Amino acid sequence: MKILAVLFPGFTAIDLVGPVNAWGLMPGVEFQTAWKVVGPVQTDVGLQVVATHSFADCWHAPDVLFVPGGGRGTFAALQDDELLDAIAAIGVRAGWVTSVCTGALLLGAAGLLKGYRSACYWYARHHLEKFAAIPDEARYVIDRNRASGGGMTAGIDFALHMIGVWNGAENGRLAELLMEYTPQPPFGVGRPDLAPPQTLAAADPILEREMPCALVEQAARRRRI
Repeated sequence: MKILAVLFPGFTAIDLVGPVNAWGLMPGVEFQTAWKVVGPVQTDVGLQVVATHSFADCWHAPDVLFVPGGGRGTFAALQDDELLDAIAAIGVRAGWVTSVCTGALLLGAAGLLKGYRSACYWYARHHLEKFAAIPDEARYVIDRNRASGGGMTAGIDFALHMIGVWNGAENGRLAELLMEYTPQPPFGVGRPDLAPPQTLAAADPILEREMPCALVEQAARRRRI
């Protein structure tokens, strides 16, 4: 199985690392990471991930196209037509088109989610409608050959579920055990419906700065979706 992950400046590392760690437990998996040029790409917390290939020389028909998300980096990437065109060109040839977090918005802006249900980070989920996609609040969503995970940590749930789809439920269970995946959140407020009002109020200005609506609207108009 050939899995191509698209990188861009300011993406969230766990969106990539969580799924890749899970999928790497399947036998016969090969990975490529792609950006405009080969070399390090900085994540939103300053860590760097190496793009092993450019869009010119990466797989153009992978078994799986995977797009991570992020905050300001993703919303800036919505203005990058070269990136969106590369995602679109690869996506129409890929066996599966997948994302985690706000990576779904990039798939949407690339025209790959028209009429498809998709998960997304909770704060940005409603923006999917601007790209003719159908927002779904589930932690992971499969609609035909589109598969998506919610925000950040949901990427691991999504990835383990996809192992079951691609390689059988027993292998999904094995991967879950090997990863010792038994989340026990210390505060239990990881969804807006679980968070107290004061926590939501503190999060709102942070997310408003990180995920400005105007950038989504600009992308939707420019891409004519």
